[in-house]
Amino acid sequence: MSQNGDQHTLVALVQDRPGVLTRVASMFRRRGYNIASLAVGKSEQLGLSRMTVVVNGDDDTVAQVTKQLDKLIEVIHVSNISNEEIVVRELALIKVSSTATNRGEIIQIVNLFRANIVDVGTQSMVIEITGEEDKIQALYSLLEPFGILEMLRTGRVAMVRGQSDGRVSDSIGFDVYGSRSSTGNGNGHGEVRVV
Repeated sequence: MSQNGDQHTLVALVQDRPGVLTRVASMFRRRGYNIASLAVGKSEQLGLSRMTVVVNGDDDTVAQVTKQLDKLIEVIHVSNISNEEIVVRELALIKVSSTATNRGEIIQIVNLFRANIVDVGTQSMVIEITGEEDKIQALYSLLEPFGILEMLRTGRVAMVRGQSDGRVSDSIGFDVYGSRSSTGNGNGHGEVRVV
């Protein structure tokens, strides 16, 4: 999947404990790297979270970022999935000014994008949309003439598309027998083999 300009998508499996996000963000700050977006949430594995980081830079910069992330003790594994076939989504909440006279037109636009109206007030509506960044931007552009009061975006989340060989966004997972691999990933942490 092509990236926007020099944006690259990294996925990291990290320990789910206080301070990990601060350490990751501090590493970026110390090294002078720019984070375009950052999304973190619990993973399918107990005690681990998955972090999607979109970084700006050339291939050498991204390789350096990946190496620096991998050195952090709380980071189990980092993958640059920029050149893989990936599924990318982002969530946005958009509060748009609305009146009784233009509400129908806004609803039609929202329905075209398969978005949802999650709140309606006397002077505004809150719209929820999930999709690729271009889709969210297109909806925003169409709603802008009505008056955008507020917008919140989660940032990109991504994973490798389903493959017949069972690949995942990182090499951490369980094989069909649940056995662990004894190989390391460069930071002293054992990996779980994916087959």
